Amino acid sequence: MAVQEVTSTPEKSKTALFNDPKFRSMIVQILLIAFISWLVYSMVINASTNLEKQGIAGGFGFLSIEAGFAINFSPFINYSETSDYLTVFEVGLQNTLVIAFIGIILATFLGFTLGVARLSTNWIISRIAYVYVEILRNIPLLLQIFIWYKGVLALLPTPKNSIDMGMFGAMNVKAYFAPKPVFAEGAGSVAIALLIAIILTIVIAKWSSKRQMETGQRFPVFWTALGLIIILPLITYYVVGQPLSFEYAKVGRFGPRGGMPIPPEFTALLLALTTYTATFIAEIVRAGILAISRGQTEASYALGLRPGQTLRLNIIPQAMRVIIPPLTSQYLNLTKNSSLAVAIAYPDLTSVFAGTALNQTGQAVEILFITMLTYLALSIVTSMFMNWYNAKMSLVER
Repeated sequence: MAVQEVTSTPEKSKTALFNDPKFRSMIVQILLIAFISWLVYSMVINASTNLEKQGIAGGFGFLSIEAGFAINFSPFINYSETSDYLTVFEVGLQNTLVIAFIGIILATFLGFTLGVARLSTNWIISRIAYVYVEILRNIPLLLQIFIWYKGVLALLPTPKNSIDMGMFGAMNVKAYFAPKPVFAEGAGSVAIALLIAIILTIVIAKWSSKRQMETGQRFPVFWTALGLIIILPLITYYVVGQPLSFEYAKVGRFGPRGGMPIPPEFTALLLALTTYTATFIAEIVRAGILAISRGQTEASYALGLRPGQTLRLNIIPQAMRVIIPPLTSQYLNLTKNSSLAVAIAYPDLTSVFAGTALNQTGQAVEILFITMLTYLALSIVTSMFMNWYNAKMSLVER
């Protein structure tokens, strides 16, 4: 009996190809990439056409043009009205980094304190922390900035009646005049001594951890580190001839003179960002501690550890694995929320570069592109550091 040979037709092959999920997925992705490319191309062409009609030249040549406006706060970069727009960008970035760095440190300390306080067995402390968190995290950040700026700092006395705080500076409605460091020859040696002390502290901490794992004996790392970080730079400071001094503000008839003036915009923004972000960090810390089994606490008490030691040596190190990922998001939020400074005229990146510089030059595409890339870079760097730290804190299987 003859066997009839079955051959596949081209139509059946095409049908089978389109039924393949991988092939269909590839086609969809190609079409999506083509659509996005066309959309970006259309936007660029449209923007270029509109700029040409308005007589605005494209490119980044405007960065070398004189800015012609003043900036009232630039702690580390020399700036004047004759500086170019590139310097404006640098000053704005500097002010954003300063507010973000200090805000992250302060918010972390305050948030951890509130998070632990919320779990305190002392009813008054836990209630105070609870009320603080529930109130401040539910008030919009922009409103809190206005409260600090208009409702608190604006009530300070006039320059003529400035508050003299002695060695801590002076304060009035115009600014806080902090002690200004004055560096002389040899100040670099003190900085190097401080850096060496920090490196030695890290080395000692690692050695102590290894020693404790092998022998069970603890080494007083905290007091050793404190001694190194204070004593070594202090000895260097006196050996090289005291190269660091401070210029203090002197309150006169027409207001303070000298010192380092810090505008109220910086203070209001820093206080608002710190107190607001700390409420979310507090809840993250509380959740991280509660994620640790109660048996860990009971086991620590059974070994004779006091509550403070139990929290510091056992609970917090384990809770950090739960705390770090959402903590990263809060750091990113604080950095990006600093752009709200434009509401009170603090000269951050958004205010002076994506605001004043954009209005004067009309280079909207270039300036907004640079600004977006800058915030993206800051977010990526922060995420990379926190991911590295999270990996260091993760459990190591043996």
